[in-house]
Amino acid sequence: ITGKDIITAWNIAKDPAVSTGEKDVYDRVESIELDPANAKKFTMKYKEARYDFASIGTFYMLPTHLEGPVYEKTKGQTGAYEKQSIYNTDPTNPGLYNGPYLVKELKLGSHVILEKNPKFYEDAAKIERIVFKLIPNTQTLEANLISGEIEMVCELGMNFDQALAFEKRIAKDPALKARHRVIFEDGLTYEHIDFNLRNPMLQDKNVRKALAYAIDRDKITQALFENRQKKALTYFHPRDIYYTENITKYDFDPKKAESLLDTAGWTKNPSTGLREKNGQKLALSIMTTAGNKTRELVEGVLKEQWRQVGVDVSINNEPARVFFGDTVKKGAYPAMAMFAWVSAPDNPPRSTLHSSAIPTEKNGYSGQNAGGWAVQRVDEILDATAVEFDTDKRKKLMEELMQIYTDEVPTIPLYMRAEIAVIPTNLLGFDVTGHQFPSTLSVEKWDLAASAQQGH
Repeated sequence: ITGKDIITAWNIAKDPAVSTGEKDVYDRVESIELDPANAKKFTMKYKEARYDFASIGTFYMLPTHLEGPVYEKTKGQTGAYEKQSIYNTDPTNPGLYNGPYLVKELKLGSHVILEKNPKFYEDAAKIERIVFKLIPNTQTLEANLISGEIEMVCELGMNFDQALAFEKRIAKDPALKARHRVIFEDGLTYEHIDFNLRNPMLQDKNVRKALAYAIDRDKITQALFENRQKKALTYFHPRDIYYTENITKYDFDPKKAESLLDTAGWTKNPSTGLREKNGQKLALSIMTTAGNKTRELVEGVLKEQWRQVGVDVSINNEPARVFFGDTVKKGAYPAMAMFAWVSAPDNPPRSTLHSSAIPTEKNGYSGQNAGGWAVQRVDEILDATAVEFDTDKRKKLMEELMQIYTDEVPTIPLYMRAEIAVIPTNLLGFDVTGHQFPSTLSVEKWDLAASAQQGH
């Protein structure tokens, strides 16, 4: 890796024709100068002095000798670089990777095989080969785990209720208990409902507030999670320095929900119990990742709770690759989308709440403000926070932001997710982090106990 790889990544990521989740990370840089005497030394100059100047965890490097020519060929064509990137067209090319493992085989929808990278710059990985199997159905996933077809499940795999049931099953089955253990760790990821504010029905704040008051989050966390996943109140996790309860709270209050819908002009039809206005029914759809049992159970509870206040909600789920790769990315869900965000520590939510982060065709569908929330004061707060070095002043700015956020209700936080993994009992060096970086951050430290290494 040299400074040229940093410059290549910077040029590609800030191109409006290229889709980038957090474009601000690259846009904040004014220039990058290479040291002619040392290819690995460079100076990065920011457009403004930012308090988080040393935190650029999502500034990803790209190999200039491979990705540079692809970018030059596709420059100016919206979406073309992503499709023709070597990461897509030749993912087993060893020049793409500098971590402890190389991608040796990849079959879409099936598996990814990693093998130890002999040129890794730190201590070599201890496990020679890791095979990731893609099993989108959570029931099939559990069946494969029990049969021994797979040996562990990472944080993205098993649903909470399924992990809870599997933990109880292990306790009663000596053979399973000898092979597996389940790890639960409080995480910073929270499940939420994103409103598409382009939908005329959802542009009325009273309707959004009513939908929030109609949700019994305590019932969801008790009935589905045995209170081991706590309800979420705001964007920030209680362990975050920006967490505050000086906000508008939406405790379960169906009467208030009914009153707000009446105020918005949506009245109940006595014969159907559903709300109507000017001959139009208050009908909304909710979408999430198909095959995710926990999310589908939550959807069912939400649908029934909203039905109680006269809102007709339909469920229209999609495979995760379509839901995230196209629908959410382009803000193309008709009304509501349910998925997770990460409340990264001391990380003001510019990429999800600033109006410049609304994905459009013009910006190559960059940014994560898929619902299209745009409030001038919110933009001002986020702009001011980035250059505020006083922590207490940043806390006050974030408190004001959360007051606006909870009053405007562009999203409904539902519950904080626990990070879950099922691992073999002989796996050493594994750690569920409980923060925004996954357990694979330390994959080179994973090892198998000597007594059970044969065949792995």
